[in-house]
Amino acid sequence: MSEGRLERIGFAVSRYNPQAVGVLERGRAWCAANGIPAWDAVADDEERLTAELAGSDLVTVLGGDGTFLRVARAIGDSLVPALGVNLGRVGFLAKVEPDDLETALDGIAAGRYTLADRMRLGATIARLDGSHLAAACLNEVAVARAAQVRLIQVEVEVSGSHLATYLADGVVVATPTGSTAYSYSAGGAVVDPRLRNLVITPVAAYLSAIHSVVAGEDHLIRLRLREAFGGAVVSFDGQRDVALEVGESVEVRALPNPLRLVEPEGSTPFYDLLRTKASLLPD
Repeated sequence: MSEGRLERIGFAVSRYNPQAVGVLERGRAWCAANGIPAWDAVADDEERLTAELAGSDLVTVLGGDGTFLRVARAIGDSLVPALGVNLGRVGFLAKVEPDDLETALDGIAAGRYTLADRMRLGATIARLDGSHLAAACLNEVAVARAAQVRLIQVEVEVSGSHLATYLADGVVVATPTGSTAYSYSAGGAVVDPRLRNLVITPVAAYLSAIHSVVAGEDHLIRLRLREAFGGAVVSFDGQRDVALEVGESVEVRALPNPLRLVEPEGSTPFYDLLRTKASLLPD
């Protein structure tokens, strides 16, 4: 995507937000006025999104950060840039406000934007029967207790070195982008989203001497479930949960291909955004 080369734009729309239809109509009107072909799809229709993304210069996500995470799965390794329009509450990923949509698109068409690469995670579950399940996510991978309120025991290794065995509600491995999400709520450090690190944070750990740890992108993180009387799950970006049995493990690593986030000229810097958005959270 470069100046004068916006040839096809997509709109991924939240089905749960009543504002999205009106914003979509404005986006399509802008595309029509500028002679740019456009398509739209519901944000949780991953198969349709994946098909439409081929040959697209930009996908505009209409929703909150949760909608953005769903669309990020469909983008995968394609490197199609994504512009988030915030129809939710917080908006760390969806940085453009609805009233500014046309201004943002004007600027992008004129080349007034930057691309911010956001690290993604690849996770592989190793089953007791020898099978494997792979997934990718933008924010975090978490091994957590299931519905029953019973602590689980999770052993954490960093590139083969034993870091800790936590008795906790769970353990989160987050990207810098995800460091303002579940990891942050568990007391993890906020990491500049431009970096490539893995943030390992236990959730409500009992008598833990080691809390949040930041590892380099070249490390392989292994989480092995040692005990779970009430059951446990692996959660990907808080949107897909998969049951995990005692003795099974999850390997988490940085993926080479990032998500490319479009930041129009004049976008709020991350640290100003962090201060502003934190004030919007419920008391």
